[in-house]
Amino acid sequence: MAYVLALCAALSSACAGVLQRIGVESAPEGATMRLSLLTHALRRKVWLAGFALLLTTFVLQAMALRFGDLAVVQPVMTTELLFLIIILATHFHRQLGWREWIGAAAIVAGLAGFLAMAAPSTGRGLPSGRDWWVVGGITVVAAAALVVGGQRGPRWWRAAALGAAAASLFGLNAAIVKSTTTLITEGWSHVFDHWEPYGLAVVGATGFFLLQSSLHAGPIASSRATMVIVNPLVAVAIGATIFNESLRGGLFVLGEVAGLAVMCAGCVVLVRSPLVAGAGSVGAGELLGVLEGPIGA
Repeated sequence: MAYVLALCAALSSACAGVLQRIGVESAPEGATMRLSLLTHALRRKVWLAGFALLLTTFVLQAMALRFGDLAVVQPVMTTELLFLIIILATHFHRQLGWREWIGAAAIVAGLAGFLAMAAPSTGRGLPSGRDWWVVGGITVVAAAALVVGGQRGPRWWRAAALGAAAASLFGLNAAIVKSTTTLITEGWSHVFDHWEPYGLAVVGATGFFLLQSSLHAGPIASSRATMVIVNPLVAVAIGATIFNESLRGGLFVLGEVAGLAVMCAGCVVLVRSPLVAGAGSVGAGELLGVLEGPIGA
C-alpha cells in the first residue's frame, strides 16, 4: 500500500511541478524570494491547478507515510522524474532519446537496489522532543545557509540552491507528517495538544515558498535535480536517526550507498535532458487549454 500511494504521490507531484513552473515563469525576474511572486502566481489559473495537485500530493504522501517508513516512501517519490518525462513525451509529442532512457533505467535500478539492500524495518512513531530539536535545528540551519548562498550567482545555481533548501525542509516535513499520522491514529482529540500540526504548517509553508522561488529563479532542471536528490537523502537520514528505521549494516551498506548513488546519478541525467530542461518553456495552453492565462483573462 505504501509503494502504491507513494507512486501516486510522485505522479501528482510531477504534474504539479510542470503547471506551477508555467505559472511563475512570467513573473518579473526580481520577484524571486518575494511575496509578489505568490501574488502573481495566484492570478494564474494554471498555477492554481498545480497547487491543487500539490495538495493532492501531500494527502497521498501522508497516507503513504502512515503505512510505510520514511526510508521507503521518500526514495520512491523520486519516480516523479519518470512520470515527468512520460507527461512531456506524451502530451507534447517529444521523442525520448538515450539520455532519458539511461536516466530512467538508473533511477529504477538504483531505487530497487537500495530497497533490496537496505530492507528498512519499521521504527517508532513518535521521536522524543530532544531528537526533534537536534534534527530540526540542523535541517533549518542547512536550509538557511542554502537560501543565503542562493541569493547570488548564475540562475542555475540560484535555482539549485533554493531547490535544495526547499527539499531539506520537505524532508523534515515528511518526518513531521509521519509523526502526525501516528497521533491521529491515537485519536483526533489530542492531536492539536502536540506541536506537530503547527510545525507541519510552518515548515510546509516555508518549504512551499522556497519551492516557488526555486522554480522562478532559474531552469527547472536545476531546481528539480536538487529537489529529487536532497529530499530522499534527508528523509532517510531522519528516519534512521530519530525514527529508528534500521537499515541493514555490514557489507549491505556498500550496496545501499551504491543504490542511492545510481539513483541520484539517474536523476541528474534526466533533469539535464533537453526534454525535461525545456519543460519551463512549454506554453500552458498546450497542456490545459482553459488554464492558459490569468484569472479573468
